[in-house]
Amino acid sequence: MHIAVNTRFLLPGGQLEGIGRFTFETLKQLVAAHPEHTFHLLFDRAFDARYLTGPNVVPHVLLPSARHPFLWVAWFEGAVALWLRRHRPAVFLSPDGYTTLATRVPRVTVFHDLAFEHFPEHMSGLEHRYYQFFAPRFARASAQLVAVSEATRQDLVRTYGIEPGKIRVAGNAADAHFQPQPLAVQTATRERYAAGKPYFLFVGALHPRKNLTNLLRAFDAFKQRTGATTKLLIVGRTAWKAGPMFDVYQQLQFRHDVHLTGRVTEEELVQLYAAAYATVYVPLLEGFGIPIIEAQACASPVLTSDCSSMPEVAGGAALLADPQDAGAITDALVRLHQEPALRASLIEMGLQNVQRYSWQHSAEVLWEAVLAAVKK
Repeated sequence: MHIAVNTRFLLPGGQLEGIGRFTFETLKQLVAAHPEHTFHLLFDRAFDARYLTGPNVVPHVLLPSARHPFLWVAWFEGAVALWLRRHRPAVFLSPDGYTTLATRVPRVTVFHDLAFEHFPEHMSGLEHRYYQFFAPRFARASAQLVAVSEATRQDLVRTYGIEPGKIRVAGNAADAHFQPQPLAVQTATRERYAAGKPYFLFVGALHPRKNLTNLLRAFDAFKQRTGATTKLLIVGRTAWKAGPMFDVYQQLQFRHDVHLTGRVTEEELVQLYAAAYATVYVPLLEGFGIPIIEAQACASPVLTSDCSSMPEVAGGAALLADPQDAGAITDALVRLHQEPALRASLIEMGLQNVQRYSWQHSAEVLWEAVLAAVKK
């Protein structure tokens, strides 16, 4: 069987973010588990050889590079549709929520979230119009859908009226190198990043949906209430519409205790999780929320949002707060500071919770979706 895969998010160089990581890890499992089938990877630019994980992988570069709504249309409805028409694979697997309407090839599409439906103000008007037009059509045209959480699955059912039986759930996972670290490593990490002081950690892109404005306000109030020496580390790249977050940052009373590190290496990220007093991740909406399980795998207590997928992913092993309420986030930070037994309990339960997720299981779900699409 010949299987075409949209690998647009397997970017050359640098680190893979959420969708790219999901694509790479699940595809690596599929390629290894099914050597009798050929996987055709469709890139929109030059690619790294590390993505060719088996002899049954064939890469193809289709132009134009698709990084703008007009180019998304040109790539999916033009270049990809033409390739599918010429080569007629058994199925087209798209792990990033996009697909093409201009094909008769059965499609399996992975939806990570419908944030664009609920927070359109967090993107450009042109992007929102693209999603608003194409996303429901992609969902209905696909033979099978895969959602990264039950919350996203239910959102697809409610928002687009998709038949629940058409949607399978395949979550993300924490990679094997996310593990607790020795005390000496934790001490060295605190010295390097927080002048030896305890710190709360946020990991993610600096983007309005990540709710950093409320997190910063909550941390400032926490400092005022407790007088603690605890710092806040914000790890991640600056993304779209981060201006309001920087405005709030400039107004903080305890601005000198907030450190923006930018992106870090995978090794540094593991060390930062493991040495954190707690990981604080309170977005307004997430399809999954990988930092939750990465932190838990590194024995970091987690505070996260009480909405969308986050309670599901945390599995009862995180402290929850309303992300819209900075005061509620402050109260939770104070609890983490004042209740060592709570922190210890969250660490223990978190290490157990991460065992629910694996890339192998998610790849198996994707394969079931592929087989179901082919049989239709």
